[in-house]
Amino acid sequence: MITDVGDLLKSRLSLWRKHNNQQLPENILVYRDGVSEGEYRLVRDLEVPALKKACSEVYPADMTKKDLPRITFIIVGKRHHTRFYPTTDKPDLTDVRSGNPKNGTIVDRGVTEVSSSLPSTLFHYIANIYQARTWDWYLQSHTGLQGTARPGHYVVVSDEIFRGRPIPKGSGFTNTADVLEDLTHNMCYLFGRATKAVSRCPPAYYADLVCARARTYLSHLFDPTHEDAETETTVSGASGKTPNFSGVDIHPNVKDVMFYI
Repeated sequence: MITDVGDLLKSRLSLWRKHNNQQLPENILVYRDGVSEGEYRLVRDLEVPALKKACSEVYPADMTKKDLPRITFIIVGKRHHTRFYPTTDKPDLTDVRSGNPKNGTIVDRGVTEVSSSLPSTLFHYIANIYQARTWDWYLQSHTGLQGTARPGHYVVVSDEIFRGRPIPKGSGFTNTADVLEDLTHNMCYLFGRATKAVSRCPPAYYADLVCARARTYLSHLFDPTHEDAETETTVSGASGKTPNFSGVDIHPNVKDVMFYI
């Protein structure tokens, strides 16, 4: 779990306000990586309330009275064994070169917890009637270059943005789940290192990159071969010490940009 997630959000809201005419966003869409299936409840019970508390301390009273901001929290899973295969060789459904389903394939029924093929109101009622329930879908957003493509597993643990929103006219969508799924797929084309869609939503991808960069800055904690590394390490390779960033200095010209890409 991220213990200081509220403070992290405050810093990003401050930066958003600086670049958006002192305005704050009405909607916050969070893609969270690195959560196992057994930790969904912890995320919903600890991290989501921490985000809400941070917003209540930053947002003015006139916005909080309107229940703003609306927060939707999605967990992105990639370490699973679910794979999908096309049932036809039609070019509009199958990647002829690799034999994988076409990029943009979404599976949200049959193997998921709640079928989003239900009518919008009934779907969200069933998905939210129990606090322990979530709704999810699989998205193969990329074209597999070699072997069998692995889809991303997206689990919505809290939804305030899309629940109850009207479906855009002429979009062809049948419920609001389709809107969120389509938005997530479109975002996969926005990764800064690629000109095509990537395998998981870029916010989660960027989180991996910034964590890898932070790990190199703290190599004395995480690298067993480093001369200052702890003699005993955990299974994950971390020493168990609390990371101290006091010795890590980011140049002011790049501290507020995504230089780690």
